[in-house]
Amino acid sequence: MDFTGAYSWVNIRFLLDGLLVTIEVAAISIILSFIIGAILGLLRYMKIPVLSLIVGAIIDIIRNLPLLLIIFFTYFALPQVGVRLSIFWSAVAAMTIFESAMLSEIIRGGLTSIPSGQMEAGRSTGLTYVQTIWYIIIPQALRAMVPPIVSQFVALVKDTSLATIITLPELTHNARIVYGQNTTYVIPMFIAMGFFYWVVCYTLSKLSKRLEQSAG
Repeated sequence: MDFTGAYSWVNIRFLLDGLLVTIEVAAISIILSFIIGAILGLLRYMKIPVLSLIVGAIIDIIRNLPLLLIIFFTYFALPQVGVRLSIFWSAVAAMTIFESAMLSEIIRGGLTSIPSGQMEAGRSTGLTYVQTIWYIIIPQALRAMVPPIVSQFVALVKDTSLATIITLPELTHNARIVYGQNTTYVIPMFIAMGFFYWVVCYTLSKLSKRLEQSAG
């Protein structure tokens, strides 16, 4: 097996170009989905009449759809209604939509895990409902939320590989091109992909532990 040829600088650089796209898509999606997910999670937690029910229904629908279907929707269906996105932004939009729904449930679950007495105690000190959530509920819920949130981010990084179906030039897509040109490179490319995904995901996992310790 020609591992030497598979790991030529040309091939490695091509894989690194794909890894950069993977990280870019993941990073933008993580930031956007966290912001949107936090807002949606808070809306569900606050139980605003009608609005919370509508938000909850939309989240439940999205959470029960395959991510691949959402990727197809953003890339193939949106242009049918006049919304045209590039391959890159179609992937980002799909990841953001899906992850926002997943994160909103994690955040809502973390907030509801705090005993109701904490809300009552905060209100009794003169804080408003929103102030109590911000200064008392959220800080306590963070410790419970950080690990599952980072785990979801790790899953997002790996899920970027699904965007190869719309030819996003990310890591998996570029590896397929390399071993498509030489079938003896299949195993070396899978090893390389596994290594690069492991590095990124392991880094996020270590960050999770540090954040959890900080929250504690």
